[in-house]
Amino acid sequence: MNLTDEQKQIVSQWLSEGMSVADVQNKLSDELKISMTYMEVRFLLDDLALAPQDTEEETPEEPEAPVEEPEQKTTVDDNPEVLPPPGQERAEPPTEGDMAATNVSVAVDQLVRPGCLASGKVTFTDGKQASWQFDQFGRLGLEAEEEGYKPPEADVMAFQQQLQAELAKMGM
Repeated sequence: MNLTDEQKQIVSQWLSEGMSVADVQNKLSDELKISMTYMEVRFLLDDLALAPQDTEEETPEEPEAPVEEPEQKTTVDDNPEVLPPPGQERAEPPTEGDMAATNVSVAVDQLVRPGCLASGKVTFTDGKQASWQFDQFGRLGLEAEEEGYKPPEADVMAFQQQLQAELAKMGM
């Protein structure tokens, strides 16, 4: 919605008086008979290069309750240095020599499983296979085809390094 220059000055004055976005929204409705959603008012203030008084720094934070994570069949998080959570940098990128040390092969699915950011298959040095997936929370899960199977530690590390390299190729 476009405001006249006079209406823009009024909104600017309201903000200089310390009004929040919600207050401006209510004033627009009550005094100027302009109905806007909260988000539309935020966009309007952004377009006018005006800063509201109810910024996040001034809002008191409530402590977050701990989130219980659902139980996964097998997780590969024994060594967080090998594959850090998404968005964090690894200290040393894996080298081709590291990945060639074991015969672990990683494949990324072309069609990602529902609820996952990425998924695929891994074949370990003993020939056993497992499915892997990154869920929407960035957790890595590993589900072996053979019930109760746990791959050797060296294979897990090689898997994580190869997976990181494959995901890096995809821009993840």
